[in-house]
Amino acid sequence: MPRASRILVVDDDVDARNILAERLRDIGLEADTAADAFEALVKYTTFSPDVVLTDLFMPGMDGIELVEHLRATTDPPAIVVMTGFDGVASAVDAMRAGAAEYLTKPLDFDELLVILDKVFEARQLRREAIQLRRRVRDRVAPENIVGASPAMQRVFEIVDQVAPSRATVMILGETGSGKELVANAIHQRSLRANGPFIKLHCAALSESLLESELFGYERDVYIDDAFIDEIARDDGWLQLADGGTLFLDEIGDIPMGIQLKLLRFLEDHEFERVGGNRPIRVDVRIIAASSIDLFDEVLQGRFREDLFDRLSVAAIEMTPLRDRRTDIPALARFFLDRFAKEHEKPVEGFGPDTLALLTAYDWPGNVRELESAIELAVIFSTGKQLEPAHFPPSVRSSVPATAPQIPGSTLGELARYAILETLRATGSTSKAAEMLGISVRTIQYRLHQYNETMHYHERKKQQGVQKT
Repeated sequence: MPRASRILVVDDDVDARNILAERLRDIGLEADTAADAFEALVKYTTFSPDVVLTDLFMPGMDGIELVEHLRATTDPPAIVVMTGFDGVASAVDAMRAGAAEYLTKPLDFDELLVILDKVFEARQLRREAIQLRRRVRDRVAPENIVGASPAMQRVFEIVDQVAPSRATVMILGETGSGKELVANAIHQRSLRANGPFIKLHCAALSESLLESELFGYERDVYIDDAFIDEIARDDGWLQLADGGTLFLDEIGDIPMGIQLKLLRFLEDHEFERVGGNRPIRVDVRIIAASSIDLFDEVLQGRFREDLFDRLSVAAIEMTPLRDRRTDIPALARFFLDRFAKEHEKPVEGFGPDTLALLTAYDWPGNVRELESAIELAVIFSTGKQLEPAHFPPSVRSSVPATAPQIPGSTLGELARYAILETLRATGSTSKAAEMLGISVRTIQYRLHQYNETMHYHERKKQQGVQKT
């Protein structure tokens, strides 16, 4: 139990509250008291308790009203209510109003300590979740979109134009090019900014799971083969995003059946859960993204043309990083400043040859690969500047890879060479996939695999240098 935690004891019985507060102080907790709910609200602003331990039945404002008032504050404390045996029903009402736990009088102090441990742990988890959400939000904040090239200026213009509207938006671009950042920027600049922004990665789920996640489901409940007259329901992301924005990443991977259901939602703004028959109407803006060529998918009959038209009311194309090299220095500086702060490293800039090296590299993984490379370089840096030696071998060598020796090379080495060289020649994952006779997803997976392998060997090398 955190010893610095503060507890406010609220009870109209002066002896009961003072004795309880004293016992809490004896175990190292900060404790204060209030004689009624009105005084408790004043003490809340001055004492800032982590937990409020309140009697349920008090003159004037009762415990349930106090719970409601405290729960309406910006950072509400955890609330534990105390009541006699005949007040258990009211204690349940208090928990429905937002109380975390309840205890019956006379109090068992050991039981109270167990409950306080649970309450403090839940409060700490809540704080950590809030901090995590803030860090994630900071990573995808609109101001993280860096670029002064004409291509990025055009992106900024379109974002500013479409954000205030209700139009669906399609964002096209290679993996790692910043599609999620742009989707979030549109949301943050829209009238829905205070609503939820929910991301669903369509390629990561099977067809049945994707349908349930997107639309929700409902089913009859059976226990021991006996029908129970109630329905088990689970809200899908469409319903959870009501009043906000749903970002459908890799939209090109959704099956035809789900494409039809999504089209109907875009036309009617309503849907039915899987297994249900009741229309559900929601107000959700759809932003979709794809790293594959959806025009080609339409021509090949794998993606509905009418759905593509509905999703592409406004379209944004993210230019690969290799085609806007003038943005690389600014992006590199942005990532250096962020990771130097996060990892508490004294890195202040780049060595004289480093920016030229970064600008010369093609960055097949785009901005995401640059971000990972800068973070790794910052972690292994020992001085105030990042030097070429801090970066992976693939970045340090901007010349084409040496052709593997035949015989003498593994099949994996041959595949790696074929994929990387075809990507260098075509500059497009979809064109490279067509030329090699494999799927775009396979190329994306292999690029990720090659990048992870490269980072692993570089880390082992750096660790060996540090040991010597």
